[in-house]
Amino acid sequence: MRQRWVNRPQGSNWGDFGPDDQRGRLNLLTPAKVLQGVAEVKEGLSFCLSLPLNMPGGNAVNPKRHPPVISPVHVGKDVYYNYVWKEHGAGNRDVTSDEAVTFYSQYSTQWDSFAHVGTLFDADGDGKPEPVYYNGYRAYEHIGGAKDSGELGAKALGIENMAETGVQGRGVLVDLHAHFGHERVAVNHAMLMDVFKKDDVVVETGDMFLFHSGWDDMITQMGGDPDAEKLHASCAVLDGYDPKLLQWITDSGIVVIASDNMGVEDARGFGDTQDGPSRLPLHRHCLFRLGVHLGELWYLSELAAALKKRNRSRFLLTAPPLRMPGAVGSPATPVATL
Repeated sequence: MRQRWVNRPQGSNWGDFGPDDQRGRLNLLTPAKVLQGVAEVKEGLSFCLSLPLNMPGGNAVNPKRHPPVISPVHVGKDVYYNYVWKEHGAGNRDVTSDEAVTFYSQYSTQWDSFAHVGTLFDADGDGKPEPVYYNGYRAYEHIGGAKDSGELGAKALGIENMAETGVQGRGVLVDLHAHFGHERVAVNHAMLMDVFKKDDVVVETGDMFLFHSGWDDMITQMGGDPDAEKLHASCAVLDGYDPKLLQWITDSGIVVIASDNMGVEDARGFGDTQDGPSRLPLHRHCLFRLGVHLGELWYLSELAAALKKRNRSRFLLTAPPLRMPGAVGSPATPVATL
């Protein structure tokens, strides 16, 4: 165990959970918080919070990410699909199928690991910023191989660290779509607190915070042929450039943030923020400073409607990523239970 930094980013919690911590604020998802989540189950109703993993469709919404591809598995020269086993005699009646699936880990419903976003920061205290991630883990040492080697894989901060916690506890959902409709609006701290007050939403330390914007219904209605320009001009995002909102994330003690939109915040902007300019200031604050995982492109409309009908905002959330060592993100199929 060793501390990998001399300078700690302002407003960060580096080292608070130990010098080698890779779980961040999920350390606050204690057995007591799991029990709080279980206590929210009144009817035994479960809601799938994942889009079909081939949605949004195509790569117009994010050109660098593509839908899953299903490929064959072979037995010798034969494709192992509707395969009739003959090796055990003509009387064998078994028919089996298998496949290989290639995923872009952050194409559809997903989690970001802490290895997904870092920043240039002078963690060594030598006056020279270097690429660094949560809790001082380093590019080219812990994330990927030697510079210019092309080696991939997170030796630290991979998504498996998140999976190992189980990611189960109390979820809290706020329905921004109910207040803003399909208007493209950057929700700042004052606006969010106003919605909390109107909807009687209470968020406490150790809770998992979700917000519904309406993107999920727009995506599903587009049927795999998304209008990227329309999507990127629609529905609420969090205002990552509002320092009061970032401070609320710090003070609230929430352990994750997830939404039905792409990015949680507006990923097409650029501006000044803490520790210098950024196009993803909320990502920097959550993944780099605080160790708060971000979930994107979740399917939340059915859950939002069910909660509204019951005048509730809390539920049991179970949302582990795939336990894939070294991955910087992962598909997910979260489940909410009321």
